[in-house]
Amino acid sequence: MSDFDSVITLLKKYDQEHVIKFWNKLDEKQKAFLLEDIHELNIPEVVEMFKTTLENMNTNQQKLDNRMNPIPAELYGAVNRSPKELLIKYKQMGLEQISQGKVGVLLMAGGQGTRLGVNYPKGMYDVDLPSHKSLFRIQGERIRCLIRLANKNFGSCKGLPWFIMTSEHTMEPTRKYFKENNYFGLDEKKIIFFEQYMLPAFTFDGKIIMESISKISKSPDGNGGIYKALRDRNVLDEIKRLGVQYLHAHSVDNILVKVADPIFIGYCITKNAECGAKVVEKAYPSEPLGVICEVDGKFQVVEYSEITENTAEKRNPDGRLTFSAAKKKIPYVKDDGTVCKPDEPNGIKMEKFIFDVFEFCNRLAVWEVEREEEFSALKNADVPNGKDNPRTARLDVFSLHRKFVEKSGGKFKTENIECEISPLLSYSGEDLKHLVDGLPLYPID
Repeated sequence: MSDFDSVITLLKKYDQEHVIKFWNKLDEKQKAFLLEDIHELNIPEVVEMFKTTLENMNTNQQKLDNRMNPIPAELYGAVNRSPKELLIKYKQMGLEQISQGKVGVLLMAGGQGTRLGVNYPKGMYDVDLPSHKSLFRIQGERIRCLIRLANKNFGSCKGLPWFIMTSEHTMEPTRKYFKENNYFGLDEKKIIFFEQYMLPAFTFDGKIIMESISKISKSPDGNGGIYKALRDRNVLDEIKRLGVQYLHAHSVDNILVKVADPIFIGYCITKNAECGAKVVEKAYPSEPLGVICEVDGKFQVVEYSEITENTAEKRNPDGRLTFSAAKKKIPYVKDDGTVCKPDEPNGIKMEKFIFDVFEFCNRLAVWEVEREEEFSALKNADVPNGKDNPRTARLDVFSLHRKFVEKSGGKFKTENIECEISPLLSYSGEDLKHLVDGLPLYPID
C-alpha cells in the first residue's frame, strides 16, 4: 500500500476524507506539504480529543455549584497568614535546593505580541520602564539574582536551568533574541528551547477545518501542551540529566512573577506536594478568573462561567471569598475551494491547560500570594482606563519597588515617583537597606 493509500484509509476511518478533497488540484509541492501536515497530526488522537472536548462542553452546561468544595485547609497556605519565621524557613529550603541545582524554571513563551500591537514574541516586549528591559530580560536577571543568593547562603550554586517553551512562530525570533543579548548573562548550556505542538481546528460536527486547499487549520495546543512537548521533544531526558527535581512553571506575561520563588518551593516541599499552585484572591466575586477547588473529590480549576453568581459570592466566616483563587470564527475552505471568513463562530479551537493535570494529583498544595506583589498580567494594548496593559504593568512595578525601598528605610519626598530596582540588585526587596536607609529620595529630572 502506498503512503497516499494509507493516508486515504486513515482519513476514511475517522470520517476526515474531506482533507484531501482537492488533491487533484494540487501541484507536487502542495501535495507533499499536505501529506506532511497530515502525518504530523495523530488523527486518532486529535479526533478523540475533539469528542472529549465536546462532551466536556456539554457537561459544563450544567453549573458545578453542588459538586464544588473548597480546597482542604491543610493544603492551603498564604503569605499574609504565615509567621515571618516560617516564611524564612521556606525561603532557606528553596534556596538550598537551588544551590544544589535541583530547581529549574519552565517558561511558557509561545505567545506573540499581536494584542500589544507588535509582531514579535511577547517576551521581547518593553513596557517602557526607565531601564527599557524586556520581559525576557527581567526574568533572566531574576534567575541570576537567585543564583547569587543561593551562592551567598550556601557557598556555591550549581545553576538554575531555564526551559523555554515557544510556539512555531516564536521559536526562531526567541532564540535569536537570547543570542543577541548574550543570554542575559546566564549559562547558554543551561537554557533549553523547545517547541509546543499544534492542534487542528474542528467544525461543530467534528470535521477538521482546512485553512486552504493544501493546509490544515492549526493553532498552538495551549499551555497544557507543555506535558506532551516535554516528553516528545526529549526535554524530560535533559531535565533528568541536569539533576532537576522541581520545576517552577509560569507564563511570560506576568511582569511581577517571582521566578523560581524559593518560598513557594520550600512550602511545596514541606507539604510533600506532587504539584503546587500559586493563587491570588479575587478582587471581587464576579472577576472572570478560574478558581481552584475540589469537584467530585478531584482537584480542578473551575472557570467563572461554570458557576452561578450565588457560588461566586459565597464567603468564609472570616469574610474572604470561598472560591477566590472556545468557540471561534475560523476561516475555512468552501466547496468550490475558495477561502471564507465567517461572521459567526463556526468551529472549535482546542486548547489544553496546564492545570488540567490537577485532577490526577493526589497531593496538591495551594499558596496564596499578594496580588500587588506577584501578579500583573500583560494582555492588552494601552487604552484609556484599560486593564492588563503596558501602563498598568509599569505602574505595578513602580508601586512594588517603592514599597521595597520604604520597607528598607528610604523616604520619598514626592508621591508617585517612578522607582525601578534592577532584578540583579534585589530579588524581592532584600539587600537594599545599606543603599536607602534614612535617605531622602527625589525624582530625577
